[in-house]
Amino acid sequence: MHPARKQRLILVSLVVVLSSTAIGLAAYALRDNINLFYPPAEVAAGKAPIDRTIRLGGMVVEGSIERSRDELDTTFWVTDYKASVAIRYSGILPDLFAEGEGIVAEGRLDEQGVLIATQVLAKHDENYMPPEVAAALEGNTPRSAAPYQP
Repeated sequence: MHPARKQRLILVSLVVVLSSTAIGLAAYALRDNINLFYPPAEVAAGKAPIDRTIRLGGMVVEGSIERSRDELDTTFWVTDYKASVAIRYSGILPDLFAEGEGIVAEGRLDEQGVLIATQVLAKHDENYMPPEVAAALEGNTPRSAAPYQP
């Protein structure tokens, strides 16, 4: 092999190896930052991980909002009309947060299946619903909702 070709082959091989290593390290560093979306039916069925941050979305169950008198703690239930999941949040809720409205909450599940939320997002107008929530609610009707169980 000609020395110039051998030098180019070594250079190209080195670039490929270093690029692959950089991409692998970046993917490894970002793997914990991926937040997967789960509808309440999958969380209730135990398909959501307990040790990772997830997003859960659905409709806030009518009559399920319980606010603490002394602190900013709020507990409420979210449904996709198949199952309901309790969410506990400490902080100021969005202005558009209300019963019967769509929300997406981000947080971690505890051992009892309650989502300890770090962030709650409410829809921003009367026509918008996050695509994940719309897909989870598609085909489900309020008549088939699981009963609210405090």
